[in-house]
Amino acid sequence: MNDFADAIEFIFRSRESQTGGVEIGGSQLLDLLGKHLELSAVSMLLAVLVAVPLGLVIGHTGRGAFLAQFIANAGRAVPSLALIAFFVAYVGVGFTNVTLALVLLAIPPILGNTYVGVRQVSPDVVDAARGMGLTELQVLRRVELPLAVPTMFGGIRNSAINVVATATIAPLAGVVTLGDPIINASVYGDAGRLGAAIVVAVLAVLAELLFAMLQRRVTPRGIRSPDRRAPQVRPSSSRKVSVTP
Repeated sequence: MNDFADAIEFIFRSRESQTGGVEIGGSQLLDLLGKHLELSAVSMLLAVLVAVPLGLVIGHTGRGAFLAQFIANAGRAVPSLALIAFFVAYVGVGFTNVTLALVLLAIPPILGNTYVGVRQVSPDVVDAARGMGLTELQVLRRVELPLAVPTMFGGIRNSAINVVATATIAPLAGVVTLGDPIINASVYGDAGRLGAAIVVAVLAVLAELLFAMLQRRVTPRGIRSPDRRAPQVRPSSSRKVSVTP
């Protein structure tokens, strides 16, 4: 209990470091939080810009399904620390390189879920849209994308939590984030380590809530109810899905 209270005090009040001469905790955490948010936000933005359009196209056309399956499965198999270590060893340290590593970490869940979300749309609905004269782009934008939003956001939310959590090891690659107190316990002490871990956990929860609210805002009203969060699946030989969201 004392350790937890000390960690809370570390979050709100500055103190001298374990080695002396440096103020840590309190307002100093704001700089670390700012860099942590910047790194996470840039990584997620780039990952969404790459993975969502690619997943929509693959899901709509069915071409490149193997690529979506491979990337989604590979993303689950590669450990985050190993990915960061690879970039540090072969690409170098710095904000850009760490961002690239986090983007690669975030893409697989978003790409896989977007692809699955589109492929799960009922073929009858798609055929009806085409029968009404909609072009392929209109079918994708007006029918498949809205129905795929709940599944797609499941991948975005998972990626956001992974990115926020993995950004704690960014100091190993020269980017000082909230992971610095966790890694450098000799400077920050146990209180700093626990305090930073609490802040990262809260940040992950807030990210989850933010994307949950955003998902609700962009999801069509007709499929917002809990029992209709995902589109109805109508098995069809032409739109079978083998990727697990």
